[in-house]
Amino acid sequence: MQKTIFITGASTGLGKAAALLFQSKGWQVIATMRNPEKETTLDKLDHVILLPLDVTNLEQINSTVKSVTEKYSVDVVLNNAGYGLIGPLEAFSDEQIQRQIETNLLGVIRVSKAFTTYFREKKNGIFINITSKFGLMGYPTCSVYSATKFAIDGFSESMAYELAQFGIQVKLIAPGGMQTDFAGRSIDFGQHDAYNQLTIEVSKGYSAEKIAEYSKVEEVAQVVYEAATDNKNQLRYIAGKDTIEMYQERMENGVETQVQNIKAMFSF
Repeated sequence: MQKTIFITGASTGLGKAAALLFQSKGWQVIATMRNPEKETTLDKLDHVILLPLDVTNLEQINSTVKSVTEKYSVDVVLNNAGYGLIGPLEAFSDEQIQRQIETNLLGVIRVSKAFTTYFREKKNGIFINITSKFGLMGYPTCSVYSATKFAIDGFSESMAYELAQFGIQVKLIAPGGMQTDFAGRSIDFGQHDAYNQLTIEVSKGYSAEKIAEYSKVEEVAQVVYEAATDNKNQLRYIAGKDTIEMYQERMENGVETQVQNIKAMFSF
């Protein structure tokens, strides 16, 4: 029997790669994005349904999920939509901070809530939530971004306990750097003169040479597919060489040691 996945933020990057992979594996894909009329690849594939969805629009979330669950049998929800707000906290306007939280965190919570009753009554379903390397550790210029990703981690773990009694699983994918346009289109920057030296140092991680070392987005999509199909009772999936190394260091040496090491990297 054909399975169905619902994906947010499917127009680019990991969301699009996941849509292509699941479709190639015989799944029906409900690919949502803010502007589906601009999509020129997914719209040509069989068993792919494109729908408009802005995850900051609660009314649209609820109406879209209601319509989808009335027409289709959804097995997996991939909460992927998000972007990075990068820079020192002092540089951000309150509007930037609110938009980051609305998109990255409230989007996940609201889409999950919209599907929860459906999965509970169905007595099965999987939520796969995309967090980040910076949802496992803090890093300079990532304060608000990390706040949303740490929150997704805590939200997902809590929901995994809450929903287990109904046969529903919640899983987390924590990717590191990916070879996508995340460092371009999917980032909002804030700049402040007092932090110029720090910003220059951190920005080296977004250089073309560094990005070339990151995981291919298709590799992370494969981890998403494994999480959806491996039948494991597993919460966190660490994706990408850089994140795996960082997470192992954190587990083996302890959080405080890692914190001091990172502080030392940015001691001017």
